[in-house]
Amino acid sequence: MALLRRREGGAGDARADWLIVGLGNPGRKYQATRHNIGFEVVAEAARRWDLPKAKEKFKGLYTEGRTGPGGPRVAVLLPQTYMNDSGRSAGPARGTLHLPLDRVVAVHDEIDLPFGRIHARLGGGLAGHNGLKSLDRELGGRDFRRVRVGVGRPDSTDPEIVVPYVLGRFSEPDADVRTLISDAADELDRLVTADPDELEAAAG
Repeated sequence: MALLRRREGGAGDARADWLIVGLGNPGRKYQATRHNIGFEVVAEAARRWDLPKAKEKFKGLYTEGRTGPGGPRVAVLLPQTYMNDSGRSAGPARGTLHLPLDRVVAVHDEIDLPFGRIHARLGGGLAGHNGLKSLDRELGGRDFRRVRVGVGRPDSTDPEIVVPYVLGRFSEPDADVRTLISDAADELDRLVTADPDELEAAAG
């Protein structure tokens, strides 16, 4: 699946209501892997919202716009730093946009959820996820929102088995993977367009 359309340069910064960070690794090698589901979900949401082509900014691919007429303004970022340094992209973006931590949403793979399950939450642990660890370091805390996209896990806790599994391509049917991406984009849209009073429930 194509990710954010790319363009060079761009105009100055505009304020946003949300910063949405898709977690993944750049490059063809990592496309369509479990660890890159955050990229896929955020790209799908940006497509639905008809956001402009992405530009290279904040060490990532960046675009912004509204979710729809009168909808909240969203800034969408796919860090190109590799997963372990995602915060080096997200931190400067958040600083430029002057957003509170709870207005940052990280969309990421979650091996502790079964394939197909999606869970939005505010804050929480890092569960050994290197992208979340980097965000925690560079954002100054872990009380950002997450959309956790369940990719399942192998029947082992051995890193020599878990790491290749996460970095590998999905074994599930393509139609099921597309449904997972679509459902997670739905959840992301619900989160950022919710009334403020509903956010507590949406975070879970």
